[in-house]
Amino acid sequence: MTSEHTAAVAGVAVDTRHWIGGARVGSPTAFTDVSPVDGRVLAGVARGSSFEAGAAVAAAKAAFPGWAATPRAERARILHAIADGVQKRSEDLAQVETLDNGALLRSHRRGVMPRVAHNFRFFADRLLTLDLDDFATPAGAVNHVSWDPAGPCVLITPWNAPLMLATWKVAPALAAGNTVILKPAEWSPLTASLLADIAADAGLPPGVLNVVQGYGGEAGAALVSHPDVRRIGFTGSAPTARRIAAAAAGHLTPLSLELGGKSPLLVFADADLDLAVDLAVEQYDNAGQVCLAATRLLVEHSVATEFTSRFVAKAARLRQGDPRDETTDIGPLIHPAQLEKVDGFVRRAVASGAQALLGGTPNVELGGTYYRPTLLIDVAQDSEIVQEEVFGPVLTLQTFADEDEALELANGTRFGLAATVVTSDTGRARRVSERLVAGTVWVNCFFVRDLRAPFGGSRASGIGREGGTWSFDFFCDIKNTVTSPGS
Repeated sequence: MTSEHTAAVAGVAVDTRHWIGGARVGSPTAFTDVSPVDGRVLAGVARGSSFEAGAAVAAAKAAFPGWAATPRAERARILHAIADGVQKRSEDLAQVETLDNGALLRSHRRGVMPRVAHNFRFFADRLLTLDLDDFATPAGAVNHVSWDPAGPCVLITPWNAPLMLATWKVAPALAAGNTVILKPAEWSPLTASLLADIAADAGLPPGVLNVVQGYGGEAGAALVSHPDVRRIGFTGSAPTARRIAAAAAGHLTPLSLELGGKSPLLVFADADLDLAVDLAVEQYDNAGQVCLAATRLLVEHSVATEFTSRFVAKAARLRQGDPRDETTDIGPLIHPAQLEKVDGFVRRAVASGAQALLGGTPNVELGGTYYRPTLLIDVAQDSEIVQEEVFGPVLTLQTFADEDEALELANGTRFGLAATVVTSDTGRARRVSERLVAGTVWVNCFFVRDLRAPFGGSRASGIGREGGTWSFDFFCDIKNTVTSPGS
C-alpha cells in the first residue's frame, strides 16, 4: 500500500475508492483483493452499498442531459482520447490485470489492451456513420429513423477478461450518448479504477462514467433495481442473470445478458487434423476461463484415435506457471473457490466413470489455484460434466458416426453461445452451421472477432446481441419520425 486509498500493484498506483460524479468516494468498509498468481493481497477495495449505488445513479442521471446533447463528433473525439489514454498506459493496465486476474501478461500486452483501445475507437467511428437513409411511404410521407440516448446504464462485468469485456459495453453506451455506472467483478476490480482515471484525463465530463466496486448482492443488487436506470448490461452466470432480470422487471428495464456456454468443437473425418488439434488445444486459453471456449470436443469415429493421440501429445507440452513469464502457456484459476468448483466437477465425473487422459487434478507442484489442463473421455451426453459450464481448463471428448449424430450431440445442452466446425467440405460446413444452435459459428478457425458483427447467445447463453449497430439498438431508444408530404 502507498497510502490509505491507493494500492501499489506491479509498481502502478491504483486508487481503491469508487469513482462517482467525477470524484473519488470511499466506503466505511472494504473487501480484500488477492492475486491468483501468488496469493498475495493486492488491495483493500472500497465495498459499495446501496448508498454508493444510489449516489452513482444520481450522478449519472444528472450528467445525462448534457452528455446526450453533446454533438456526435465531440463524443467521438473524447472516446478516441480515451483510446489514446489506454494505449499510453497499456503496460500499466497489462501488469495490473495480470496480477489481478491471472491471465497471461503476453496476452494482455499483445491482444487484450490493444482490443480495449479498439473498442473505443470502433464505436466512436461507428457513431458517426449510424444514420439510415430516409424513406418514403407510397403516399409520400417521409420516415426518419434516429437513435436517441436511453439514459443511465448499469454495466456489470465479469472477472475473466475484466477490462476488455467492460469496455465492450462501456464504449457503445457512451458513444450512444448514455451515462454509465460500471460495476466490475469483485475478484478483479482494479483496471476499472484505472479506466476511470484515463476517462477523466481524456475529458469525459463528471458523472458520465461512474465506477462502483463491491459485491453483487449489495452494490449490484441496488444498481439493477434502481428506478432511474434505463439499461442493464450483464455478462456472467445464468443464476445471477435470473436475479438481475427479476429486479429489472419491476421497472421494465431492458436487459442485455451474455451468460456463457458449453460450446462444441466438431471435427469431421475430412478435417485437417493438425488444424483441428491446434484449435482444440487453444481452448485451454486463459486456463479455460473463457465463455466462448469449445469445451466439448466431438470427433468423428474414424479419426478419433489419431486426433486424440495428437491432441494429448500437444496439450502435454503446454507450460503452466507464472503468467508474467513469457514462456507460460497457462496461468492459474482466478480464486480458490473457482479451483474447488473446477476440481469438484472433475472428481464427480471420474467417480461416475469418466477417464482423465490428461490432467484431472490441481497442479500440486505449483500450488495455489493452478489446475492442470484436463481431457476427459468416457463421458455420457446427459452427465454433469457435459451439460454444465465448468469454466476451467477441462475438456471432454465424445465421438460421432455422422452429421446427424454430431448435431444431436452439439445441440444437446441448454446453452447456445458458440460452436466451431472443422471440415474441408464446404457443403458440410454450410449444412452443419445452419443447423447449429449458436450465436457464433466458426468454421476452420476460432475466436475471430469483428466488432461489426453481432455477438450474443441463444437459449440459456443469453438475451440480445451486441456489436456494430446491434449495440446502438440496445443502448438507444429507436425513434421513427414520419413527416407528411409537403411539410
